[in-house]
Amino acid sequence: MKKIILALVTVFVFTSCEQQKIAFIDNGELINEYQGKKDIEAKFKIKDEAFKKNTDSLASGFQMEAKAFELAAAKMSQSKQQEKYQELMQKQQGLQRQVQMQQQAMQQEFQVEIDSALVKVRAFVADYGKKNGYTYILGKNEAGSVMYGSEANDITKVVTEALNATYTK
Repeated sequence: MKKIILALVTVFVFTSCEQQKIAFIDNGELINEYQGKKDIEAKFKIKDEAFKKNTDSLASGFQMEAKAFELAAAKMSQSKQQEKYQELMQKQQGLQRQVQMQQQAMQQEFQVEIDSALVKVRAFVADYGKKNGYTYILGKNEAGSVMYGSEANDITKVVTEALNATYTK
């Protein structure tokens, strides 16, 4: 009986003395160097440029119409001027709403894709930690969740490379 208790105590002591493997990642660097995020940003930069061209085209078309009204206004009656002015104002407001809605839709689409990329990064880091025997992988950020960490425990570059390697597959 004493031998069993001694064996259990010995096993307990050895398992409680097990070294925990802890590392940290610079969250900002990991996200900013993730190729998936870079690709999303590049895609939306192209969409934004097309949006701006479309908006400029709509604006210049409206400005031409407004100039034509200014030139023709002198030949119109007061009531006709007022009526045409109201039409132009309604058209301008409609164009502004259209541009705003397109801009909001694009921002929402961008946010959904970025959020999806962040979910993938978190899942990758969790999987990386499990596969490599880490007890904890902490996130370093400006808020100070890791105020200091030895560079030997900083696995940001290794994880970023592994993450980008799986992204390109």
